[in-house]
Amino acid sequence: MLAMSAMNPTNSNLPSSGDDVGTPVSVKIRERLLAARQRFNANDNIADYIQPGELEQLLDEVEGKMRGVLESLVIDVDNDHNTDKTARRVAKMYLQEVFKGRYVTTPSITEFPNVGRLNELMIVGPITVRSACSHHFCPVIGRIWIGVMPNEHTNVIGLSKYARLAEWIMGRPQIQEEAVLQLADLIQEKTRPDGLAIVMEATHYCMAWRGVKDMDSKMINSVMRGVFLKDAVLRREFLALIPQRG
Repeated sequence: MLAMSAMNPTNSNLPSSGDDVGTPVSVKIRERLLAARQRFNANDNIADYIQPGELEQLLDEVEGKMRGVLESLVIDVDNDHNTDKTARRVAKMYLQEVFKGRYVTTPSITEFPNVGRLNELMIVGPITVRSACSHHFCPVIGRIWIGVMPNEHTNVIGLSKYARLAEWIMGRPQIQEEAVLQLADLIQEKTRPDGLAIVMEATHYCMAWRGVKDMDSKMINSVMRGVFLKDAVLRREFLALIPQRG
């Protein structure tokens, strides 16, 4: 499920779902999503259901609950100078950095008409991406290559904008297979090319940091659409032009 901002009402039109003093802001946001019958899985964007000022309230709420987690781990957050502000730091990390892609709208992307009628293969990458596994919240760090085959009707966007779109999609708890599909849907919606190809290679720290503790294992997956899916020669050209991974 991609950018809800393209299909949902704006924040200013949202009904207030509980102005009761003491009602957690997360409950208010969840009630709006349920009332609109909108999914709010870990890798969904819910920005259209958050009212101005509520992210700050959500930060306070997450801080309080994270403090409870630390206390349940038997960590002395009252007297340990190393962890007395950890709950706040972790809350800010999740809401403002690692999972920011859930809570902010799609990055502003300026689109230009293809006045030069470009119709040659274009490759962008490697784009470094960072996410977190939705199973263990461990880091996922990798690189993405994007191939675009434009046509005369394709919208042209700046090279840095591909990185911004990738960051927005990856800034949520994800599994790699779904993240690449979401990114492909978004780029296709923004540019309308004849073909789109994405390859992602990443290290999953749920394998490197825990479990089998394999530091060398990586996951590589791809999405091919349009002419990249139909034309084996073009697909091989794209893959051959990607610098040696590793």
